[in-house]
Amino acid sequence: MAETKYEITYIIRPDIDEAGKAALVERFDNILKDNGANIIDSKDWQKRKFAYVINKYTEGTYHIVNATASDDKAINEFDRLAKISADILRQMIIKREA
Repeated sequence: MAETKYEITYIIRPDIDEAGKAALVERFDNILKDNGANIIDSKDWQKRKFAYVINKYTEGTYHIVNATASDDKAINEFDRLAKISADILRQMIIKREA
């Protein structure tokens, strides 16, 4: 089965400390790996102000993950857990062209 490329962008709340942010990123990277995805890269993009208030925050740290997966099990699990995480304000998953 062919590998599908994904770009995952999520916004981390701005008041989390560096150790907490590192643990959060590691946790969500491991969720992808444990469910069969291969992470190409996982990095912070930048801290940006929002156009509108999200959960009482006016800014957040954007984090980008590029990954490949043969099925959508890893992506679905990431999405499910990101939606219920208090540390992730928003997430977006894009299927990339080969």
